[in-house]
Amino acid sequence: MNKPIKPPQDDVAGPSARHQTTQVMVGNVAVGGGAPIVVQSMTNTDTADIEGTIAQVAALSRAGSEMVRITVDRDEAAAAVPHIRDGLRKRGITTPLIGDFHYIGHKLLTDYPACAEALDKYRINPGNVGFKNKRDTQFADIIEIANKNDKPVRIGANWGSLDQELLTKLMDENTASAAPRDARAVTREAMVQSALLSAARAQELGMPKNKMILSAKVSAVQDLIAVYQTLASRSDYAIHLGLTEAGMGSKGIVASSAALGILLQEGIGDTIRISLTPEPGGDRTLEVQVAQELLQTMGFRTFVPLVAACPGCGRTTSTTFQELARSIQDFIREEMPGWKTQYPGVEALNVAVMGCIVNGPGESKHANIGISLPGTGETPAAPVFVDGHKFRTLRGPSIAADFKALVIDYIDQKYGAGAKKPEAVTAAE
Repeated sequence: MNKPIKPPQDDVAGPSARHQTTQVMVGNVAVGGGAPIVVQSMTNTDTADIEGTIAQVAALSRAGSEMVRITVDRDEAAAAVPHIRDGLRKRGITTPLIGDFHYIGHKLLTDYPACAEALDKYRINPGNVGFKNKRDTQFADIIEIANKNDKPVRIGANWGSLDQELLTKLMDENTASAAPRDARAVTREAMVQSALLSAARAQELGMPKNKMILSAKVSAVQDLIAVYQTLASRSDYAIHLGLTEAGMGSKGIVASSAALGILLQEGIGDTIRISLTPEPGGDRTLEVQVAQELLQTMGFRTFVPLVAACPGCGRTTSTTFQELARSIQDFIREEMPGWKTQYPGVEALNVAVMGCIVNGPGESKHANIGISLPGTGETPAAPVFVDGHKFRTLRGPSIAADFKALVIDYIDQKYGAGAKKPEAVTAAE
């Protein structure tokens, strides 16, 4: 369990102390209460497609997703859930499964008790769990089933499916007040109240606080920040962060990183999901990679070795350093699932691939292992540095392959069985 992060001292910038929340166990994963911030993701397969869903959950888990959510929207999907769980267990995958329920979750959990038992957590949206008189009874049904199966729930309010009765009530009160606020501020308040009122109701129904995670997901960055700041200020429930409908490509990555980065810096958030719209035929695991890189870049967790590479300029007209940086980075990410057990601690490795002599040698010295490739007009030689010391200079057409071999050798010697210190540390050209 992580210790709370200390506030920054003097002029040194750093994250705020973690917002103290109640820890929730989701399967074998701790969320909140000072535990490391958890990365989660969601499948986009038809859950009724058992083999397809197993394959995608396995891919997400292999990429580093520590919890995976699946849609449970109809009878066929609910019936498939225990088979999906069993198929994953046969593959040795114990990643917790979360059931995403809307509208008829109470019915599906009642009609398919094996589904209720197989899932590690239920996601409830208070905006569509039921309407008018049915809302309380259908919400209560889900909480009762969760209590019976000893399962936690996420109560997730969403901007796009907000409780309209609550919103109308708050809008009417706002209109009648002496100093009315703008409509967006009232809507943000409705989001927070929706989550907190539902959590309070769940507690009345016998669900303890350590079985609840709250979220209030919005698609606009500033609204999301404001909503979560308010939610955190009013409660100590574990918090799930995510910018909903973030979008595709760089837009979704930038928007999610901007919103979540600010909240994480303020100590808010116990588990995160980056909700990216995948490119047609794109890889769903990208959202896991972005979440990991956000947490690692901000210094909260370490997942994979970092590859530092310069952006390129007129000095680096050759594409060699770009190709090598990409090759090393792809190779590391592909090998990490196996390296986690074979090379304990390898995620802390830093590799530098630089394109010219301006910053190349300096950056390479700061990395565990780095190379400074020749830029335009420079001598066709590439010095390699290991743990701050010059090791050797590579030359010729095989520079890229030779450096990759050195990286592999370094990992094996430093993190492999026996963890011998690489000879490169003491060897110099």
